[in-house]
Amino acid sequence: MPFQQNIERARAETIGTHGVRAAAFEDALRRSGAALESLRNAHVEETLPLLRLPARTDDLADIERIAGRLRTGATDVVVLGTGGSSLGGQTIAQLADVGVRGAEAFRAPPRMHFMDNLDPGTYGTLLGKLPLATTRFIAISKSGGTGETLMQTAAALAAVKRAGLDARTGELFFGISESANPGKSNGLRDLLGSSVAVLEHDPRIGGRYSGLSNVGLLPAAILGLDIKALRAGAAMTLAPLLAGDPAATVAPAVGAALNIAAAEAGKNIAVLMAYADRLERFSRWFVQLWAESLGKDGKGTTPLGALGPVDQHSQLQLFIAGPRDKLFTVITVATEGQGPRIDGALAERAGEPDFSGHTIGDLVAAQGRATAETLAKNGCPVRTIHLPRLDETSLGALMMHFFLETMIAAHLLGVDAFDQPAVEEGKVLAKRYLADG
Repeated sequence: MPFQQNIERARAETIGTHGVRAAAFEDALRRSGAALESLRNAHVEETLPLLRLPARTDDLADIERIAGRLRTGATDVVVLGTGGSSLGGQTIAQLADVGVRGAEAFRAPPRMHFMDNLDPGTYGTLLGKLPLATTRFIAISKSGGTGETLMQTAAALAAVKRAGLDARTGELFFGISESANPGKSNGLRDLLGSSVAVLEHDPRIGGRYSGLSNVGLLPAAILGLDIKALRAGAAMTLAPLLAGDPAATVAPAVGAALNIAAAEAGKNIAVLMAYADRLERFSRWFVQLWAESLGKDGKGTTPLGALGPVDQHSQLQLFIAGPRDKLFTVITVATEGQGPRIDGALAERAGEPDFSGHTIGDLVAAQGRATAETLAKNGCPVRTIHLPRLDETSLGALMMHFFLETMIAAHLLGVDAFDQPAVEEGKVLAKRYLADG
């Protein structure tokens, strides 16, 4: 496997009273067997396309072809979409330094902008500064009715028209959305018009589960990432489940059982803390996936994303000395020996002689290890996930792990992992207020 999961420091027998009791964990793990069987049946019956994605290669050539067309002559690519239509793509794009502090400004073009939040100032500034003749817009909405995406797309179309580029709309714009159903319109397809190509969004894959579909892979391919390796990594995570391995050897089942057993003991906050800038959007992706999938019928736990080492200086005090209502997942990457190496004389001058000869990666690795150990020593249950290498294969494996962990946890809670009725209610109300205004 491209990563290793360890739950020993989450157990009561390891860290004491606030750890997860063996009996509770074993009971949740036993109950997860039914979820694994259900997922295997869904794979066989092809009722859950997400489980078929890792083995698919027939769509990759088309994604690469479209990516090549959109990349050619482009200085900028703007991805319009919110929530699940954007976060999966952002998560993968960080492997190419998109959205990575200190590195993004120096990556090769095209520049990629994920406009996932609707803000008049931010978006207005972007449209006013972009070189529209060399910018490509990708509008993504599963239903075609997402208000934020429709507004952003309409504004971009208007800006292109004002710039005298209306005749090039079919070249500058692209869409991903469901096909229009009889009796039900698709606003995004109608807005883009007949000259703009629109790739089919599988109607059976929800937005937050779409990161390994064309929704996440098209931006990745534009950036030159290995989309086949992303799928291959996902297949590695899925393989033990499909093989019928016992729940105790299926990593997502272990993770789900740990979370549910912890929740049943009052640990109602799930903290994910990743020690890598290129996993910052992964933590945000996890928050949406977990919250929107599990938060129903008064059930679920609250996900919280954190980034190490920076959040050691903002949140760790609360984590260690605050309420004992959290289960922690610390994700580390093998960074030893990486980055600038510290000069001995400068280390002495700073009053830190032990820094001498070490790299920044050495310190980050030590901090990740120290955080997990400090949490455990203070009675805070912590799971660790370690990636020997952060690349397309390991990220694909990690995303599939959390897809499965979330679906198994939903089964254990007795909720539907794929709907979001509370979110839909808010969307309808916002459109009504706009119409009334």
